[in-house]
Formats: sequence, C-alpha cells, structure tokens
Amino acid sequence: MISPEQLRRFRFFGGLTPEEVAGIAMIADEVSFPDGTIIFRDGEPATKLYLAVSGTVDLVYHIERPHQVETSHVGSIVAGEPFGLFALVEPYRLTATAVAHGTVQAIIIDGAGLRALCELSCHLGHTVMRQIAAALAERLNFALIQLAAC
Repeated sequence: MISPEQLRRFRFFGGLTPEEVAGIAMIADEVSFPDGTIIFRDGEPATKLYLAVSGTVDLVYHIERPHQVETSHVGSIVAGEPFGLFALVEPYRLTATAVAHGTVQAIIIDGAGLRALCELSCHLGHTVMRQIAAALAERLNFALIQLAAC
C-alpha cells in the first residue's frame, strides 16, 4: 500500500476523485529495479500496471530467427509514464520485454485489483481506460513511425 498523494502527482490519475485514488493506493506498492533488471518479459501474463517514478525503462521485442534471437528496441518509458498496460487489456498478456536502464523506481498496481475497481465504478473505469487507450495510441504511433523508417 502507498499513500494516495504518491498517485495524485501522476497525470494518469487526473480526473479521479480522492476516494478513487485512495482505493487504487490500497493495491499499489513502490519498488526499485537495479540497472539491467528484466522487469517483465513479452508473452508472460500481464498481472501488474507500472508507473515509472524515476529512471528509464527500455521496451524491447525479441524476434526469433533460425539460430539466433534478435532484439529490437520499441520504445522507452520515462518518469510519469505507465507501462505494463496489458494488465488492463484482454487477453492480459505482455507484448514487450521491459528492462531497467539505470536504477528505476516504479509504482506497481495489482492488475486484477484495478480491473475490479474499474468494474465497481463506471467513472473510475472510464477514466483509467481512457488513459490506457491514450498510452496505447501513442505507442502505436511510435511503432508506425519506426516501421515507416525501415
């Protein structure tokens, strides 16, 4: 559990009531990842939503080729940004690997708990899913730019 004030400073939670933020704080914790830590791997179940507090997280995708695996950088997450977004989007599977670039401080929020809160409050659910959609749209746009550059 963390303090609701820790969540209020994130744009991601803008528009939520103090009670809604307090409910999310009850299912959240703050963690630290040393440089090079693999926070999660693509293909794993998405069980947590993350918010970067400080540091940078590299998102990479592994492409299996005969006799080798290529790694492609697909984006970076900086302080204030969410990652692990698929903890709220079916089929709840991660689509990239997240690697700490330097020491990373992050807030982790239980995905199942947040989905349950979204089901209980239409306002909370709508606000959170709008933020998830905006973050996914931004990542898709970045991927399209990368694809066009190839």
